[in-house]
This record gives sequence, C-alpha cells and structure tokens, in this order.
Amino acid sequence: MTRREWFRKAASAACAACSFSAWGAGRDATSILQSSSAPTPRLKSPFQLSVITDEISQDFEHALNIAAHEFGLKWVEVRTLWNKNIVNLDTKELTKTRRLLDKYSVKVTDVGSPLFKVEWPGAPKSEYAPKDFQSHTDFTYARQDEVLERAIEAGKTLGTNRVRCFDFWRLDDQKPHRAAIDERLRTAAQKAEKQGAVLLLENEYACNTATGVEAARTLQAVQSAAFLLNWDPGNAAFRGEVAYPTGYAPIPKNRIAHMHLKDVRKKPDGTYEWEAMGRGLIDYTGQFKALLKDGYTGTMSLETHWNGGGSPEECSRQSMAGTQELLRKAGALTT
Repeated sequence: MTRREWFRKAASAACAACSFSAWGAGRDATSILQSSSAPTPRLKSPFQLSVITDEISQDFEHALNIAAHEFGLKWVEVRTLWNKNIVNLDTKELTKTRRLLDKYSVKVTDVGSPLFKVEWPGAPKSEYAPKDFQSHTDFTYARQDEVLERAIEAGKTLGTNRVRCFDFWRLDDQKPHRAAIDERLRTAAQKAEKQGAVLLLENEYACNTATGVEAARTLQAVQSAAFLLNWDPGNAAFRGEVAYPTGYAPIPKNRIAHMHLKDVRKKPDGTYEWEAMGRGLIDYTGQFKALLKDGYTGTMSLETHWNGGGSPEECSRQSMAGTQELLRKAGALTT
C-alpha cells in the first residue's frame, strides 16, 4: 500500500467513525446496526404475512421501513397513522399514505376502521365502552354509515376493498338485542357490497362477538358474500376460550378472510394479559398447520399489543420473531 493510499483509507475510516458517532448519539447500538444493515429478503409463505403499522410506530414511514426492510413483509394493515384514525385522514393525507406504500412496495390488507365499535342504542351501558368518548373515536352510533363510507373511500385510495368492523361493545345480556344487531350488520354488508367492498368482522373480546363459537353464530346469522371474518385467536383466548382447536373448529373456513396474531398468558388470579407471540398459551403452531390443511392462503397481521419489551417497536420486533418461528415450526415460512 502506498503512503497516499494509506492516508486516504485512514481519513475515510475516521470520517465513517465520526459519522457513526454523530448519527448514533442517544441511540442504542443494536438498533443502529439493524437500521444500517441490508434489507431483509421478503418472506415466503403460503400466508400473506403483515403487521399493523401503529403497533410499531405512529410515524407511518418509519413503520413501513421496519415492516418492509427489517421484517421482510409485503403487506401492512393500516389503523392509525400520525395519531389519526384511518377514517379521519383527509384526501391529502391519504394520498401521502399511498405514496409511501408505493415507495416501500407494500400492499394494504384492509382498512382497520372502528366501524360499530360503539354502544348499541337502547341497551344498558357496556362496561367496555370507553369512559372518555373522545379518546376512542369521533363517531357516534348515528354516524356509523359515515364511518363505513369513509373507510371504503380510504380503501379505494390505498388499494383494498376490505374494511374491518365489530359488533358493538359487549353486553351482559345480548339476547334482547341480538336479532337487531344482526340486522344492522346485514344492512352494512349490503351497502358495502354495492360499492364492491367487503366487511371483515373481528371477534373482539370487548364486543358481542368475542370468541370463535360466537363468530360462527354471527356468520351463520349474517349470510352475505360481503361479510367475512377477521379471525383473532388472541381475542378469543382473552375471553377464556381455547382458541385452537375449540374456537377455530366451528368457524366456516371459507368465511375466514383475514387474521390477527397476538398471544395471551393467564395470570395467577385467573385473568389474562397480552404476551409476545410464541410465549403465551395459544397453540399457534397447531393453528397454522390447520390453516394450511384447510387451504387458507389469505392475509394475517401481527397485532402486537404486548408491551413487555420496552418500546412498541421492540415489542413488535420480538413478537414478529416469535411469529416467524411459529410459522417455521408449522412448515409455513421460508426466506
């Protein structure tokens, strides 16, 4: 090596060290190395693996960067971005969202709307209804048709026709209201179908359809090609059901169009709390194997929820690693 070459390489190394020091101020070295490493190859699976972006960060571009370049995903689910619910984004913000999706070559599984996550009118107040109304949503029961319209329009911009929905905050006694709730869901499905959209009912532990058994009942009551299921084993387990195989068994498999992935642990007092994927009580390996056997090739989103790893980003990172390991054990993932 000539003296000139030696000085040039030494200067280059010094500049790199200074740059690393300045950029890394206040940041964990591990996260710096992860951020600066080459993008992870996109995952290969019979399932379309995704993550709900706000479980990583409210900074949508940062969440996309993690999802696409670190997790190796081709799909994301959108729910809240920049601390705004998807149905509250204006045209300019939706256009920006689509531009960022295109930048990272990522598609949207569905619009994670809060449709029907409100109280059922005329029923006793649900214990699950938020105490602070404004902390949850700006839309009352009377404005749910507007929520549906906004969600469908957002989906059109983002390239999806699928809209997540619920069936109202859980009542102690559903029986007096169940037929009317089912009819409301039918009406919404009809409106969605006319616009080429599909509703995905999430079994939500705090809503009237919480378990797999309850989801099978609701799907039977609402017979519509535009009304399918977002199967969530975590919510079923949080309600006390053995999500797989008990909850999964009665669900009509041809009505499952999307899934949420999160894990649960049972505390000594008998109540439940969220856990990182693969560390909880749900038999996800068995669930994934059953889905393969049943021919499911649809989308599934990590919905981290667990907060024991520090930051939302790190919690999602650990849960995604757990998810990938479970998929590998089930023979449903390669890179």
